[in-house]
Amino acid sequence: MGVSRETSPPEVAAKVLGDRVQVMSAYVDLLADAGVVRGLIGPREVPRLWDRHILNCGVVAPALPSGASVADVGSGAGLPGMVWAVARPDVSFTLIEPLLRRTTFLEEAVATLGLENVTVLRARAEEVREQYDIVTSRAVAALDKLVRWSLPLVMPGGQMWAIKGSSASDEVKQALSTIRAAKGTNPRVKSYGEGVVETPTTMVMIDKVA
Repeated sequence: MGVSRETSPPEVAAKVLGDRVQVMSAYVDLLADAGVVRGLIGPREVPRLWDRHILNCGVVAPALPSGASVADVGSGAGLPGMVWAVARPDVSFTLIEPLLRRTTFLEEAVATLGLENVTVLRARAEEVREQYDIVTSRAVAALDKLVRWSLPLVMPGGQMWAIKGSSASDEVKQALSTIRAAKGTNPRVKSYGEGVVETPTTMVMIDKVA
């Protein structure tokens, strides 16, 4: 599938992604083709891939520390992990996903895009024994569950970053005891992309006790 009007990048993409727009466009084409065929992306999402998914993740990428190790829990079709990996070739990523059809897609996408900073790991978060500087997720579960899955994978002194919606602050309040039990501290809600994208991205960030 070539770049159609539905999947061509909007003007703001260059502002968010710089010289990585072309590689990101190739990833969007994979999502719109194989991603839909394999049931990873709904057909109705195709016209909204850039605005709702790619840029929603992409506006956060500049905040990643250079040289960091990042794990994406429940990566699915690669959101946010693949988006960040394309945008930040100076950061290493592990995409953690238990379902075979999803890891197959991710492995094929990594090969097609020529990404050398990505490892795809077929596993449940609870089975992973490695630890990372940053552990992220998007649209996977309620924060309370995410904390139990993600914080054990964060190195002491590292952070958990969970992309959330408008109820982020309420989720933080409800998860405070779980956060403390998992050696998390200083939970806070940050916004990314204000003045750049129509709907800024809401992120819950939690430090892991050093």
